Amino acid sequence: MFLLILLPGLTGCGSYNRLVTLEQNVNKKWADVQSVYQRRADLIPNLVQTVAGAANFEKSTLTEVTNARASVGQVKLDSSKAPTDAAELEKFQQAQGQLSTALSRLLVVSENYPQLRATEAFQKLQTQLEGTENRISVERNNFNAAVQEYNTALEQFPTNMLNKMFGFKSRPFFTAQPGTDKAPEVKFDFNKPPATPAPATKP
Repeated sequence: MFLLILLPGLTGCGSYNRLVTLEQNVNKKWADVQSVYQRRADLIPNLVQTVAGAANFEKSTLTEVTNARASVGQVKLDSSKAPTDAAELEKFQQAQGQLSTALSRLLVVSENYPQLRATEAFQKLQTQLEGTENRISVERNNFNAAVQEYNTALEQFPTNMLNKMFGFKSRPFFTAQPGTDKAPEVKFDFNKPPATPAPATKP
């Protein structure tokens, strides 16, 4: 009789502890995602300053990058706890996607400025950005894998009985969006003749 009473209690404790572990893992993966996105944001001021030094570089492209970075900063989510609201994560993802698009355009436009591309500062920043974009993709996938494992556990018996009792909530995934789920691909053709920059417009 004692064992019949004890076993359910032990099962419940084990299920609770497993959910706590899985939830903490989701939060850890979310913090990793936030970290790589922040690294990208930190690189942008130096990139903009470096590119702005190129003669006649398209100001609209720089403005687009600067505005996109500012928009990202306006979408503030707790970096220590993964969001439970899918709409909040969607806003965050959209802002980051706009920044990815703006950065991709800047790198493409830079093809018209061989002197800029040849500078050590630009080459270093480009390498760092490409590495960060790749890392973002990796960390997003790791986050989604952790969320899938956690959400699945929430639906399984007997852990599904603990959801309402202890306030465990499912977490939304990052979703693939056209043009934002891949790192910008920029191909440089150093064999073609240098392009002539457009003349500066008068104010």
